[in-house]
Amino acid sequence: MKIKSANFVISNTDVAKCPNELLPEYAFIGRSNVGKSSLINMLTERRSLAKISGRPGKTQLINHFKINGNWFLVDLPGYGYARVSKKSKKTFQKYITNYFEQREQLLCSFVLVDIRHEPQPIDMEFMEWMGENEIPFSIIFTKADKLKPAIVKKNVDAYLQELVNGAWEEAPSHFVTSSSKDIGREEVLEFIDSINDGFFKEESG
Repeated sequence: MKIKSANFVISNTDVAKCPNELLPEYAFIGRSNVGKSSLINMLTERRSLAKISGRPGKTQLINHFKINGNWFLVDLPGYGYARVSKKSKKTFQKYITNYFEQREQLLCSFVLVDIRHEPQPIDMEFMEWMGENEIPFSIIFTKADKLKPAIVKKNVDAYLQELVNGAWEEAPSHFVTSSSKDIGREEVLEFIDSINDGFFKEESG
């Protein structure tokens, strides 16, 4: 897939105010310091589409970007570490939950995981919640350039095995990426493109 256009549409905290166009939607979410904004900018080849902050937890809104005029990329607030009050955190975690439970246009979510770390309880709990609520998702491992390829493979295998040993019959699809080295970009976009193809064929049929 070639990204010909990527435009910011709206930020809000109310799912009812999200775009009402019946276009495919893909949400990106992960712990607050996982490199989500850098990944979004890498995928869209737009240096500052998603705002990169030195302070983790900066994103606290549902951010919609229209891509190529026919699908939405959604940048969601990170879960876990964020320098906000407990009240604020509870508020935006509630509208994240509302988004996942109510957004019919959502075809797939991408849960971002830092490949450098062992499986974190907060990531595992979030993916378990996604599974229990039958919300389709894939895993994107970030920051692969920080490790040697053999260690990346070892860590990915360990993470997927942890999922299979838990509540999963088989691990979700996954991608290994590096925003600074453009690793994984084509694979993620081809995956989105394949889902879009199925969606538009069904709509036209």
